[in-house]
Amino acid sequence: MADELVLLDFWHSPFAMRVRIALAEKGIEYESREEDLSNKSSLLLKMNPVYKQIPVLIHRGRPVCESLIIVEYIDEVWPHKSPLRLLPSSPYDKANAMFWADYVDKKIYPSGKLVWGATGEVQEAAKKEMIENLKELEGELGDKPYFGGESFGFTDVALIPFYTWFYALETCGDFSIIEECPKLVAWTKRCMQRESVSNSLPDQYKVYCFLLELKNKFEAK
Repeated sequence: MADELVLLDFWHSPFAMRVRIALAEKGIEYESREEDLSNKSSLLLKMNPVYKQIPVLIHRGRPVCESLIIVEYIDEVWPHKSPLRLLPSSPYDKANAMFWADYVDKKIYPSGKLVWGATGEVQEAAKKEMIENLKELEGELGDKPYFGGESFGFTDVALIPFYTWFYALETCGDFSIIEECPKLVAWTKRCMQRESVSNSLPDQYKVYCFLLELKNKFEAK
């Protein structure tokens, strides 16, 4: 199977983490190829000529791009690999899961980048927006163990990689996520108890150091 499946990867990318988690949930063997994003490989440029970004899942020589599309693809191609699907079978529940996964991309990612990457008024506005966005997600989670209910699923896969940003967000933004969103933090701890998640996510402090280095590099330009 590893000969048929290759993931163009990058350790820090929350989007690549999604794919690693989904593959681990299914117990699928694959070859991970770490990309140097400052010197992208010819394979990446060939397999994703439109966006030229990771992650890319190459299945039997054919590329699948964009993390949420890849996770859905994995769920569809290997339904027999797990007793529970990552996406619900109900069309409405599936649409709802995809809506909240899309919310993560459109709300959490951009505001999070500004919390750790910006300063001054821009950072303050981003921090306020980030807290509001996390509270929105906490409201959707409610008292459920996972976003889809009792089972770890698509929205959980979409969001949990950003847990690796929490320390950086709190340190750079000077706020406490556990004070603002205790139920969401409890959810992250449940997710981290899954081997598919804990083995796929890097250490928060390592991520913080990488983001700080990235921020300093941008500021130096």
